[in-house]
Amino acid sequence: MKKLIYITFIGLIFIGCKQKSETIQPQKEISIAEKIAKAHGFENWKHVSEIQFTFNVDKDSSHFGRSWIWKPKANEVTSFSKKDTINYNRSKIDSTLTKTDSGFINDKYWLLVAFQLIWDNGTTISKTTKETAPISKSKLNKITITYPNEGGYTPGDAYDIYYGNDFLIKEWIFREANQKEPSMITTFENYQDFNGIKIALDHKKDEGNWNLNFTNIKIK
Repeated sequence: MKKLIYITFIGLIFIGCKQKSETIQPQKEISIAEKIAKAHGFENWKHVSEIQFTFNVDKDSSHFGRSWIWKPKANEVTSFSKKDTINYNRSKIDSTLTKTDSGFINDKYWLLVAFQLIWDNGTTISKTTKETAPISKSKLNKITITYPNEGGYTPGDAYDIYYGNDFLIKEWIFREANQKEPSMITTFENYQDFNGIKIALDHKKDEGNWNLNFTNIKIK
């Protein structure tokens, strides 16, 4: 009888340990790209059915602007310019739409680069380093995202992204075709919250009266 009780007790311990080991699962480590996207509200993107925005570049007294409506779930885009209005689906792009769509991709990238870090395939993202930001001269975290040499409208480009400890992007350097010298350096500032998605409205250069900015943003 004692032997039976002892065996039963050992069996219960074994079963208990097994159940415990099965319920404890190691948490998957979140990548830096995912942390940056999350800080900008990526968990709310699944609720977005439509986003409207106007892309502007203001330099001294000159102004350039174009407006968009994007329905990501349907992959439908509407382009508004002074000349005309164009509706198209991004799954059906021909040569007549290439110029319009390349403009949309450019403007969307500026607007939602934090999400592009995890949307875009085939990219290489470096390890994080601590660097002096080119404009603010603050010590910030830095990663570099490099695009493949083939595919897309601007293959081979690289972006040095500077972000704070809150994982919000503060500045970036664009390097065309991954050249060593910067092609453009701007800030990411004036963050606003749109239905849980954080967007930097202003992107300024260190010198000159230049501001790439977004207006008329609506997220549904």
